Amino acid sequence: MMSDAPLSDKQAAGQTADFGYTQVPAAEKASMVRAVFDSVAPKYDVMNDLMSLGLHRVWKKAFLNAIAPRPNETLLDLAAGTGDISMGAMRLGARRVISTDINEAMLTVGRDRALNAGVVMDYMVVDAERIPLPDRSVEKVSIAFGLRNCTNKAAVLAEARRVLRPGGRFFCLEFSKLAVTALEKPYELWSFEVLPRIGARVAGDAESYQYLAESIRMFPDQDTLAGMMREAGLEQVAWRNLSGGIVAIHSGWRL
Repeated sequence: MMSDAPLSDKQAAGQTADFGYTQVPAAEKASMVRAVFDSVAPKYDVMNDLMSLGLHRVWKKAFLNAIAPRPNETLLDLAAGTGDISMGAMRLGARRVISTDINEAMLTVGRDRALNAGVVMDYMVVDAERIPLPDRSVEKVSIAFGLRNCTNKAAVLAEARRVLRPGGRFFCLEFSKLAVTALEKPYELWSFEVLPRIGARVAGDAESYQYLAESIRMFPDQDTLAGMMREAGLEQVAWRNLSGGIVAIHSGWRL
């Protein structure tokens, strides 16, 4: 049986973590990721449209349909960024959404967007590896395009399970491994040649978008992530590819 106790910090002194293709001290990765998103926050939504050619809107709609927010449920949205999933869940009928991110600049952009749209939610600056909520306190947990930026992904998954009520469900939308060989070369060219140039021109920051492209390649593939979710104690784990495996939706239950 899985314990409900919070996971202790496993990033011991001397350990390293991937920051894109570079290995950095594990204890420093969170601050480095925070600096990336501090830089990109003002242009983040514009860049999402440019980077994905608008496809991120299709992916997020499919993700929200999978989450299927209900009026008797609380959704904890981890790494919520500028709030697309959080706001979408409220509009689809969630009783309560807790929109969280480790990066206050991103969360502030999301809060301002929601206020301008008349959407009221709860906001918390949260490290997804240490969620400040009680055991078994929410019905659903989501994370979209955020897990790959976390230092200890196993801790995030374990924490997500801990805060889920029995019968609750975890959802992850993330870039994954292409399942269509013909797309590999164009995708590589777009990721490593075009995106940094767009980042430099639009956001004045090529390096952050180089990191984001590298972080996608370093993220576990569909089957590996599913295995990590099972190891965290989630059950009936499944995934669905979108756009030929460019992204995938993973889900799992706390039973």
